Amino acid sequence: MIHHRWLQLGAGIVALVAVANLQYGWTLFVDPINRAHHWGRAEIQFAFTLFVLAETWLVPFEAYLVDHIGPRLVVAAGGFFAAAAWGINAWAQSLPMLYLGGAVGGLATGCVYGTAMGSALKWFPDRRGLAAGLTAAAFGAGAALTIAPIEDMIRESGYQSTFLRFGLLQGLVVLVAATVLRAPRPGEIPAVDKPTVQQSGRDFTPLETVRTPAFWLLYAMFTMVATGGLMATAQLGPISDDFRVGDRPVSLLGITLPALTFALSMDRVLNGITRPLFGWLSDHLGRERTMFLAFGLEGAAILALVHLAHDPMMFVVLSGLAFFAWGEIFSLFPALSGDMFGRRFATTNYSLLYTAKGVAALMVPIGSLVSAATGSWKPIFFTATALDWTAALLALLVLRPLRARSSL
Repeated sequence: MIHHRWLQLGAGIVALVAVANLQYGWTLFVDPINRAHHWGRAEIQFAFTLFVLAETWLVPFEAYLVDHIGPRLVVAAGGFFAAAAWGINAWAQSLPMLYLGGAVGGLATGCVYGTAMGSALKWFPDRRGLAAGLTAAAFGAGAALTIAPIEDMIRESGYQSTFLRFGLLQGLVVLVAATVLRAPRPGEIPAVDKPTVQQSGRDFTPLETVRTPAFWLLYAMFTMVATGGLMATAQLGPISDDFRVGDRPVSLLGITLPALTFALSMDRVLNGITRPLFGWLSDHLGRERTMFLAFGLEGAAILALVHLAHDPMMFVVLSGLAFFAWGEIFSLFPALSGDMFGRRFATTNYSLLYTAKGVAALMVPIGSLVSAATGSWKPIFFTATALDWTAALLALLVLRPLRARSSL
């Protein structure tokens, strides 16, 4: 029955909500860990780099397992690793132990994210942008409701207790969601007679996919846009401290919160809303046009943020706008991958493209080092803006004509 695919989509969304804090809650722990151990921000942030590297570069292997043993066991393993990762962080008394926790957390997130996104692409060939957007939204906005509780618990009970309690809870939720997941069966996928966006007429194997110039163009664009977003994700807390706005109150929409708490909560919501919104828009406007609009907007928001972040209100608004324009890469790129390379190997093909996020993650500790050496965030933000705008032009002026001339 066709309605079964909505249950599958829902289970994937629940699992991704549960692991979202592993990435998006990390920034809350950086300074408390540094105050406790005095290891240095750059050294601590290397754990985040290892997290993203493990999350992204192991996904092709995890996707291979999904194709052979199904999604259920892979996601269940992700739930176990999610609990283990924050348990390790809770007991870490050295940087190597903290780095181990980051790597295990990346493994957990990759198991869940790659499987859920691949499932959405397979179950929804007729609404690929929307399905990918809803799935990605769970990861982008999943941490929104827990930002304030985590921050309060860190303040009241310490970061170690917070790691342990939330880690166990999140792992349990993933294990429950895993029991629902399965691959589609014959007759459960609707036919797509006249797609509104260009789709490939055949299924490319992973080896065929990586041999196409279009794949490497997508890979370069993904890396460019992900770089700026990952820097903001990991560094927003330290940036607010350096601009001395983190604890200053901001009143917006009838709510008053410290600027950093407000920014993180709003960023998570906007980062979630943008994914189905831009995914739906790309189903109607086209992938490349939507990329041009979104990437251009992100570059403008980051450029404005570095000049105006000293104002608490502008810090909240512009960081939210930057996340709003960045989060859509996790709906547009998987949808485009499915369009270009087919449905049968959609999980593995997108997982190969997703490793570009790992390349971008290498820039996060470099950003901390450059900021410390120059005493300014401007070089990093100017570079991120240039990368965003370059990717926007590539989408419209190179990728779009390339697809029009080929069968991709």
